[in-house]
Amino acid sequence: MNFLDIIEKQRTKKPLTKEEVEFAINQYVNDKIPDYQFAAFIMAININNIGLEQTYWLTNSMLHSGNTVDFSSIKGIKIDKHSTGGVGDKVSVIIGPILAACGLKVAKMSGPGLGHTGGTIDKLNSIGVNTNLTLQQCKKLLKDNGIFIASQTDDIVPADKKIYALRNATSTVDSLPLIASSIASKKVAMGTDYIFIDVKVGDGGFCETYDKAFKLGKILISILKKFNRKSIVHITNMNQPLGRSIGNCIEMKTTIEFLDGKPESKDVKELIYEFSSDILIATKICKNKKEAYENIDEVINSKKALEVFKKWISSQHANANEVCKNKFFKPKYSLEIKADKSGYVKYKSAREVGMISFLLGAGREVKGAPIDFQAGVFLNKIINEKVNKGETIATLYSSKKINSLLIEKFKKNILYSNSKFKELPVIVKVIK
Repeated sequence: MNFLDIIEKQRTKKPLTKEEVEFAINQYVNDKIPDYQFAAFIMAININNIGLEQTYWLTNSMLHSGNTVDFSSIKGIKIDKHSTGGVGDKVSVIIGPILAACGLKVAKMSGPGLGHTGGTIDKLNSIGVNTNLTLQQCKKLLKDNGIFIASQTDDIVPADKKIYALRNATSTVDSLPLIASSIASKKVAMGTDYIFIDVKVGDGGFCETYDKAFKLGKILISILKKFNRKSIVHITNMNQPLGRSIGNCIEMKTTIEFLDGKPESKDVKELIYEFSSDILIATKICKNKKEAYENIDEVINSKKALEVFKKWISSQHANANEVCKNKFFKPKYSLEIKADKSGYVKYKSAREVGMISFLLGAGREVKGAPIDFQAGVFLNKIINEKVNKGETIATLYSSKKINSLLIEKFKKNILYSNSKFKELPVIVKVIK
């Protein structure tokens, strides 16, 4: 089989066979196809798309490029929760302890952030959590604590690691088949019973339009069904930052506050409760929304979820007592941004807020680059909250002196109105 012929078929919109897809992945993972040739292949996929069947073959080939995880020896319902990423998205580290406290086993492998979106691994690393775990350590944590979140290992779906790096370098990140195969291969490899996916829609997320988010959700549901995995996709709003905190340490600070019964904002609370209740109902832990909400309230009010969080991060080598006393968020520099007008507030672009956090040091341009865990943004005012002229609208943080040009950059992204702005619902659509 000749890989040039496979590129030519994809370039001229001829359907690939199962054998051709498998050959492409196997040869690339085993370093028998150079990056420049495989880059041409994924660019052809990005331009011409592939069908659902070919996307399934691509996912399956990526899945079997390495090891898979077997949690069958651990009692309980195992679930995995994934987000496509957004600005201020700290949902995974909040929802995990809540669901574990409700009796589920939460197994998650995640990655670092890239660009304007934050990464779950970075947030955990910022408070001293060790996420470089072996599979044996993951199994022990899942059995003992009901939860672990770990970095992707080299032997789990190695094809995805290689292809993702190439996609990022060739501007093919937004291809739906490539996104779906990347997500699904890693989720199936984890060996959980249920997979719950949060697809962010809006300028601050991966999918800028509802149409794209809906298509991705449908593809994911269809592919996961082929692997006999039960799944739900939530399409959620990312036209505004989620909550008030954007960064690493600062998001962990508001995570702990949420688990201690002090949610940072109504949108974060609504998303956590809706997402968690749908999971509890799907896994038959609860019969309906009312019962699910009561369970969530109970594990938060009784501090059970917070205790799960403490035990979990301690098991992954963080100092839980120091963390929960907020001794980790100590930025050297801070700068308050004052409102130029009075009125209701809205941010023109969630992505722009994320980019300001990035420029403060909270993000990275390339994988492996160092980041400033203390850097970030706190939104003293969020959408449809009223501000008076001269009042603090946001606070910027960094370990380095803050460039005053960021003040004007931030101010240009603020809209003021005498009346409230129209808002999208927090959860736009649920696909089952």
